[in-house]
Amino acid sequence: QLQASGGGLVQAGGSLRLSCAASGRTFTNFPVGWFRQAPGEEREFVAAMSWSGGRIYYTDSVKGRFTISRDNAKNTVYLQMNSLTPEDTAVYYCGAKHAYYSGMYYTDLSEYDYWGQGTLVTVSS
Repeated sequence: QLQASGGGLVQAGGSLRLSCAASGRTFTNFPVGWFRQAPGEEREFVAAMSWSGGRIYYTDSVKGRFTISRDNAKNTVYLQMNSLTPEDTAVYYCGAKHAYYSGMYYTDLSEYDYWGQGTLVTVSS
């Protein structure tokens, strides 16, 4: 129901925009988030947004470089990633929490009910 795309190979300092498109149901009323999992590591929180987009939170390592946004008309969530470093290399996952009109964001992956399949981002030095 969630399809992540936009990953690829990019040089350090470059940019990518990830998309997370929903199908089968609407996610416009749910809070959403992005997580990532590097090889051999646990999945970690990257960014999250309340259903309206009024509340947003980023992990410290991406603040000022990544931007989460959503286009409810397209039922799609985005993650704009700038100034990428090799440490950003990971499989990126989008998630949504089944909480209608929740004004909160969620940073714990166990809170999420729906997940995309992941898209690989590789940043070369």
